Amino acid sequence: QVFTFNRVEIKVEPSDKVKNGAPVSIICHADISKNTYFQLKHNFTFLKDGKLVFMTMSDKEDARYAIPVAKSSDTGEYECRVNADGKMGFSKTIYVWVAGMTKPILTADKKEVSEGETVKLRCELPEEVPPLEFIFRKIKTNSEPIEKRVPEQNQNFSEMEYYVEAGDNILQFDCFGKRQVKSGWESSQHSNKTLVTVKEPFIKPTLIIKPSNNITEGDQIEFECSTVAAQMHGIEIIFQKNRTILNSVRDKKFLRYSILATQEDSGEYLCKVEQGAVSKTTKRNVFVSELFPKPTLYASMTQLDESKDLILNCSINGLRRANFSILRKSSSGDILLKKSRILAIKVNVNDTGSYTCKAEVKGIIKESKPVRISVYAPVSKPTLSVVSGSPEVVLGKPLQLICHSVMGTPPITFTFYKGDEIKKNVTNDTYATFLDEDIGLNDNGGYKCDARNNHSSGVKTSNILNVTVIVPIRDASLGSVPYGEVEVGSDTAFLCSVKEGSWPIDFKFFKKTDHEVLLHEVREYSDRTIWHKKTMKRRDTGTYYCVASNRASVNVRSRPITISVILAAWQKGVIAAFVLTAMAGAGAVALWWFLRKKKKAKGPSMEMSG
Repeated sequence: QVFTFNRVEIKVEPSDKVKNGAPVSIICHADISKNTYFQLKHNFTFLKDGKLVFMTMSDKEDARYAIPVAKSSDTGEYECRVNADGKMGFSKTIYVWVAGMTKPILTADKKEVSEGETVKLRCELPEEVPPLEFIFRKIKTNSEPIEKRVPEQNQNFSEMEYYVEAGDNILQFDCFGKRQVKSGWESSQHSNKTLVTVKEPFIKPTLIIKPSNNITEGDQIEFECSTVAAQMHGIEIIFQKNRTILNSVRDKKFLRYSILATQEDSGEYLCKVEQGAVSKTTKRNVFVSELFPKPTLYASMTQLDESKDLILNCSINGLRRANFSILRKSSSGDILLKKSRILAIKVNVNDTGSYTCKAEVKGIIKESKPVRISVYAPVSKPTLSVVSGSPEVVLGKPLQLICHSVMGTPPITFTFYKGDEIKKNVTNDTYATFLDEDIGLNDNGGYKCDARNNHSSGVKTSNILNVTVIVPIRDASLGSVPYGEVEVGSDTAFLCSVKEGSWPIDFKFFKKTDHEVLLHEVREYSDRTIWHKKTMKRRDTGTYYCVASNRASVNVRSRPITISVILAAWQKGVIAAFVLTAMAGAGAVALWWFLRKKKKAKGPSMEMSG
């Protein structure tokens, strides 16, 4: 008995797309070839989205999975597998779409609520399986429904809590569900509508304004804000202008507030009543007409010298009669100078500042824009000096100058000159600095500075500052006479000189030993000096050098020279005579000894004489 699977086929009757509630069948057919006729058992397995949904055993080559009432949850990818005597056959997958979803059921936990409370809704799709998406709708009269979406991955119902706002008189709710299918999203019908009645804990407040129109500055405006509530406990009435709270009361049904009208009082006023989470508001706009314009303060001069006369005049365009006062602004508060429209004073430096004037008509006070008055004292003659203190500068180094005026109202403008050339302008309070980085050999004077401010006296000029340019020492050298070798007891002249350097110059002579030994030092207003060393001795043999320095504070060292102290000629002769005398004496003694020995030998034998 030999058989083989040719193919396994799957199909849907009546169609792969059916309506919700209609019958549908999935049919599996095994096409098998046999070498002879024999009975074969077939094990059919039906899967939906990879999960087992139906199994059957049959002698026939066909099997049917029947769904009498199709639901949307039956939508999915179907396939079948056939097992015959250990051999397996697999069909392709086929997508079945059950169009339409069951109608959801909506319930509410309350049928009547008060403003500020919440109502809980439950929407259920009894015959559907997750994942699902639920859409709750809040329906108000004459407005678009407000939707809230809730995805549910593991259950076929969803719950939603709604806050009941002020003004929600009669509310209707419904819901519907959605699920994702191969072609996109599919929606259910809308549920039953659930009606919820809303009670008001208090009515919208009433805002009364007296007078209601034609309000002018100086008028008394009265506001009254009221409400009607079922229970006054917890009621709060708040009265605002824009975002500013003007007044408030608790556990009362009305609030009163009054003001003397000014133009600044124009704007939007709010009467707000709150109880718990419920808030209701009434708005009214108020426009206040101008009684008179702001005054203007005029000054005879805004910049003037001390001891000059200043006249301040306060006026209102088109209005002559008002109570005027002139004030000076201060950080600690305005200072009243005079209750008048005109103020005349002789100024000093302390009168510098901002001035305003105020005008009062019918209890309304208005203030002018401030006017800045500047009083100037003349600058004193400036002093120009070097910041380091000494009027000297080393060639090639920068020179910093400071120009200072002891007196004078700032700001003061300082001008620096080098010769007749303007080098820098600086505006500061009492002093300014200037850095000259271009110092030449001939820059020995010609610095000055000017100081001026807004005083009419004009410019003050400092004395001319002469600055000495110090040339640093360059190339020190040391020589001696005699040079190289010196006889003992003779004198030696050491000459130390420099190629360049400002006077005076400090010269120092050293002998080089295990440590530096200073032999002589001197200050000279010259580029050289001579040191005479008397009576040279043998211990004076050695290496010598000199060091030169000036106010540039740079020590320049010469190359060393070597001096050898030797014996004089007469000393050499005395030594030679002494040596010759000693040699002659020694020879005489030797001759005497020889002759004496010879004389003694004449007495004995000839052999002895020999």
